[in-house]
Amino acid sequence: MRIDIISVVPKLMESFFAHSILKRGQEAGHVEVVLHDLRDYSLSKQRQVDDYAFGGGAGMVMSVEPIARCIRHLQSERHYDEIIYMTPDGETFNQQTANQLSLQGNLLFLCGHYKGVDQRVRDMFITKEISIGDYVLSGGELAAAVCADAIIRLIPGVLNDETSALTDSFQDNLLAPPVYTRPAEFEGVGIPPVLLSGHEAKINEWRFEQSIERTKTRRPDLYQKSGL
Repeated sequence: MRIDIISVVPKLMESFFAHSILKRGQEAGHVEVVLHDLRDYSLSKQRQVDDYAFGGGAGMVMSVEPIARCIRHLQSERHYDEIIYMTPDGETFNQQTANQLSLQGNLLFLCGHYKGVDQRVRDMFITKEISIGDYVLSGGELAAAVCADAIIRLIPGVLNDETSALTDSFQDNLLAPPVYTRPAEFEGVGIPPVLLSGHEAKINEWRFEQSIERTKTRRPDLYQKSGL
């Protein structure tokens, strides 16, 4: 998979993709992440990529021209399965969306800034609009990084244990069960005996029951979706 990200401040994202699982996934050749500075596609000496909104009002708007030049340049080099705009009014990102996007070959993210992008960008180029929650960030970079992280870890080979991602919270609309590690007793507090039993079937049954109970208590909306 290849993920391209268009940003006004790409250096803000460099460190995020240069460590841990995301770094290993790239080094192993499972995914390629390429950051693009939108200002490189501006024709002005000041590398301006925004302007005042028609009709007045506070805040600047990202201009259609540099964005169009950038997207068309990238499209001339490869096909993108989705061109995604990170925006507060997009569909809310969830595990199911991450699962679907992880099956694609090439993804292109556009990070919003200021008061957003010229609507013509959304009408002419964007195929999917995503939000990571009902709040506003200074820009779409953190949101794009969140989405990319959730997608990349699902690509086969990125995680050391390929079954790990399949047991994460929100798969099958259930939260993950409690987990424990050594020591088996800490300050007089032990762990559920079944986890020391070595009986795989009973352990899996306990984990499933705990997932159901945790979801029912903490996220009743997800529990209803699970159909359990």
